[in-house]
Amino acid sequence: MAGFQMKQQYHRPFNMQCKGFLLHLILLGVTAAAFFPFYWLVVMATNETSDIFSYPPKLTFGVHLLENMNNVFKNIQFFAAFANTLFIASVETTLILFFCSLAGFTFAKFTFPGRNTLFVMLLVTMMIPSQLSAVPSFVLMAWLGWVGSFKALIIPGMVTAFGVFWLRQYAESAVPGELVDAGRIDGCGHLRLYWHVALPIMRPALAFLGIFSFIHAWNDYMWPLIILNDPAKYTLQVALSQLDNVYGSDYGMLMAGTLMATVPLIIIFLLGSRHFIANIAAGAIKE
Repeated sequence: MAGFQMKQQYHRPFNMQCKGFLLHLILLGVTAAAFFPFYWLVVMATNETSDIFSYPPKLTFGVHLLENMNNVFKNIQFFAAFANTLFIASVETTLILFFCSLAGFTFAKFTFPGRNTLFVMLLVTMMIPSQLSAVPSFVLMAWLGWVGSFKALIIPGMVTAFGVFWLRQYAESAVPGELVDAGRIDGCGHLRLYWHVALPIMRPALAFLGIFSFIHAWNDYMWPLIILNDPAKYTLQVALSQLDNVYGSDYGMLMAGTLMATVPLIIIFLLGSRHFIANIAAGAIKE
């Protein structure tokens, strides 16, 4: 009996080690699969088109990165497009965070006539594909005289249904009703309650929405392509699309431009995700 118990105690750690090894092996494979597209982007950006289409495929870094980057600068106004995209994405993200957090907090903690109906209508708009609104939106922008301007890119996107929904759900559970009531007793109005009570608590959700909105605005291609008609105002995605022409494509140059457009997103994500995780940890231990 004692020998059987010792054998069981011996096998349990061994089985746990095998399961842990297999789990780490699977996670390593998933991580490699997720990282490979970025690695392949860097490989293509440092090689010529002939190297990219060679067989077997070349999986090592080349020496043509600076040459490909220089070709990008010669063919498009890269830094002007970069500045345009940075300006549009930053302003749009700031407006989204302000208006969506204000609306989300209002839906979560205030009672007013038609609140549920308005929220349901908001959710319905999330089910409508954005492509369906392209033509009506363009007609509206033309009527306002905004075609070709940054206003047509920023103002229609300064509030999103997903942002209001996300922050409403977060405020519903994270902002204590007692804290809101205490603020009202102290004489705080709606905006003071939002700014001094709700906003500090909603920072983790705002960090996530900020990253999500910035990346979406940075990568937006269809609407800027429709609305912009001046090459000096092109966003980065529209400008990069000009590198692909009917006479042939220099994929090394294309990938170099894509790499330069991707690096800021990676930096933003790393900085924002660290802030996001730090705020979650702080909220988890707060008493």
